[in-house]
Amino acid sequence: MAVLTNGTWVLIADGEKALFLRNRVDAIAPTLDVVRKSENDNPSNLEQSTDRPGRKQDAGAGQRSAMEDTDWHRLSKERFAHDLADILYTYAHRGAFDRIVVVAAPHVLGDLRDQLHKEVRDKVVAEVAKDLTHHPLDKVETMLKAELDPRL
Repeated sequence: MAVLTNGTWVLIADGEKALFLRNRVDAIAPTLDVVRKSENDNPSNLEQSTDRPGRKQDAGAGQRSAMEDTDWHRLSKERFAHDLADILYTYAHRGAFDRIVVVAAPHVLGDLRDQLHKEVRDKVVAEVAKDLTHHPLDKVETMLKAELDPRL
C-alpha cells in the first residue's frame, strides 16, 4: 500500500526548523502544501554558555576534577522536539490528520519518537531518518516518493 496517500501529513524537521506539510494528491505524484512552519532560535553552545565548566573537590587532598559543561545547544534541540510533539498532539487530537510521515535528522527523530503521544504514534505510517529541511518542496516530494516507494 502506498504511504503518501491523499491527505497524509508529512513532518520534516531538524533541531532548528520544522515544516508541517499535507499531501493533496497521491503517492504517484505527491504535492505537498505547507500547513505550518516552526523555527527554534538556537545559537551555538558557545554563545549560550556563560561560564567555563565548574570543578569539584575529589576525595584526595588538593585534588579537583572538572565537571562536564551543559550542552545548551543540544538541550534546545531536545526542547524543540518536545514542542513539535506537543504541536502534533494538538493537531491529531483535533482530527487534522489520520496519517503522518515523520522525516527528521536521525538524532531529532529519536528525540521526537520519545516525545510523541500515543494518539500521534498510532497515526505514524512511516519514518525517514534524513534531514530534508533545507531542500525545496519539489525536491522533497521527489526524494520522499523515492524513499517511501522505490518502485514508483
